[in-house]
Amino acid sequence: MTYSKSSHTVFHNRYHLVWITKYRHDVLTPEMRYRIRELTRQICKQLQVTIVKGVLSSNHVHLFVEIPPKLSVSNFMRRVKGCTSRKLQQEFPELKKRYWGKRFWARGYFCTTSGMITDQTIMGYIENHVTTEPTDISR
Repeated sequence: MTYSKSSHTVFHNRYHLVWITKYRHDVLTPEMRYRIRELTRQICKQLQVTIVKGVLSSNHVHLFVEIPPKLSVSNFMRRVKGCTSRKLQQEFPELKKRYWGKRFWARGYFCTTSGMITDQTIMGYIENHVTTEPTDISR
């Protein structure tokens, strides 16, 4: 496993993110998917987010990314969904027939982390780490 580095941090924060179109309509044409890909790459570059893998379907997006600790997942999703929604609605007027409001994407998203170790490994490491009297800060 390789770790990423920023000026004062070493990290490996990888997330699998999935979000869908509003009402899960199959509206993402190949041209729209290409444009979403371009916009998402631009946003990731601005925010210093690394795209590990991504797939666009006709009604949802899968993205596997590494997000630096200074950026929360919710802020990243807000930026990606907001920017892509606004640009798609400006550039593809046919979407106004299906979506009469400002929202193009459904409200929420799915998020899960990726890691090489389990909760038990971390708990064992913490419990066995100190040689003097431990102080349990979880209680």
